[in-house]
Amino acid sequence: MGNLVIFPIIIPIIIGMIMVIFRKNIMLQRALSIVAVVSIFAVSLVLMQQIKIDGIQVLQLGGWEAPFGVSMVADMLAVILVMVTSIVALCCLIYAFYTIGRDRELFYFYPLFLFLITGVNGSFLTGDIFNLFVCFEVMLVSSYVLISLGGTKIQLRESIKYILVNLISSFLFLVAVAYLYAMTGTLNMAHLSVRIAEVGQDGVMTTVAILFLIVFSLKAGLFLFFWLPGSYSAPPTAIAAIFAALLTKVGIYSIMRVFTLVFYHEPEVTHLLIGVLAAITMLLGAFGAVAYWDIKRIITYNVVVGVGFILAGVASLTAEGITGSIYYLIHDMIVKALIFLLGGTIIYLTGSSNLKEFSGLMRLQPKFGWMFFVAALSLGGLPPLSGFLGKIFITEGTFATGYFWLGGIGLLTSLMVLYSVMKIFMNGFWGYTDVPEESATKSLKGLLLPMGILTGLTITLGLGTQWISEYVDLAVEVILNPTIYIEAVLGSAFLE
Repeated sequence: MGNLVIFPIIIPIIIGMIMVIFRKNIMLQRALSIVAVVSIFAVSLVLMQQIKIDGIQVLQLGGWEAPFGVSMVADMLAVILVMVTSIVALCCLIYAFYTIGRDRELFYFYPLFLFLITGVNGSFLTGDIFNLFVCFEVMLVSSYVLISLGGTKIQLRESIKYILVNLISSFLFLVAVAYLYAMTGTLNMAHLSVRIAEVGQDGVMTTVAILFLIVFSLKAGLFLFFWLPGSYSAPPTAIAAIFAALLTKVGIYSIMRVFTLVFYHEPEVTHLLIGVLAAITMLLGAFGAVAYWDIKRIITYNVVVGVGFILAGVASLTAEGITGSIYYLIHDMIVKALIFLLGGTIIYLTGSSNLKEFSGLMRLQPKFGWMFFVAALSLGGLPPLSGFLGKIFITEGTFATGYFWLGGIGLLTSLMVLYSVMKIFMNGFWGYTDVPEESATKSLKGLLLPMGILTGLTITLGLGTQWISEYVDLAVEVILNPTIYIEAVLGSAFLE
């Protein structure tokens, strides 16, 4: 069963390569893309049950035992994120069928989409820090093309900034990996944990840790998010939604994994720094969200706030904080995809992203309006929706560590987030119907299904948390006890 670990990576890349051959057969590409993401979902469910029964699943590529070969490691956290990725990808694909346009479909949209999923899943499942870099690049190269696909002026302008920032961060990533290998002689993350525990995390090692934090912060949009609002508002809605749901989450996952498995020995330096950056990120993102009357800007700045909030729990390094971060990470992947699809649909209906130019959409599209209302409440973390439990645990974790300032900022910015999205609801959906005449005749056929699935999920996760709590608890246990991960990858001999 260990071979299943590689399936969420090889399924999308193989099907993506097949789809390149059939460039002009759009219906076949659509069908194959759905088959790919549904297959990944099925594999992730099997892996979750396997991990629950037998523990962490490890595949040593090429038969080379760790730390000499490349390890693929499926612990509960990684597989949960792979499963949520497949759900979000499915919804964004269905939405893209009706909105992305034939020109983009002919220029390899679906293969690029699957290559992006390949990089995301590879980042979650790799047990080697250089392989993490490789998976980042697979993901980023696909995103470079997707963000510019269509060639509009704003896409080309924002893609230049996006590509330059990520090229710089990739270069810094390689520098950090080189220093780490020179100091430890290994790149296997489990082996790195053992080596650093043996030699100690001195000043030089902590400096390398901070360099990794800078790299992952650029990827995640933690503090260094200046590139994000423009880049995520430029591409078509389906692409922007998958970016908002997944790309920053890979950076968040990397910080969570590396700073709980490898660099966890000097939390008064590294984790305090993560907490400070998370606080600044939440504040700046919230100020941006409430300041604008442009829908795209409001929802992209809310992505920034979510990054800071998740990492506030990681900074606490407590069971409560990590539990909250995982719950909120799952929630954020779902609700960010949903809010971007909803925001894009508002713009499709009205022809404008300026809230001052239209109102009263609720009378034209009541189902759509109530979906947005649920998404807004969920994004604000109100009970009983999916964001509430994660918020409670993260706040509890920050308070338990003594970071009252961090928990307080999290609660304050949650109110600001709620205000920003309710501003869209109150101004765009409520009041007299004041929209262009053609809006009354526009159909949402096909678009309500993916948004309805995501809306149902955010309600289900809030009301039925006990269904996933045992899986989240298993993920938290591995995060807080690195020896479980190390023993699964290297064997008990390395712990003696």
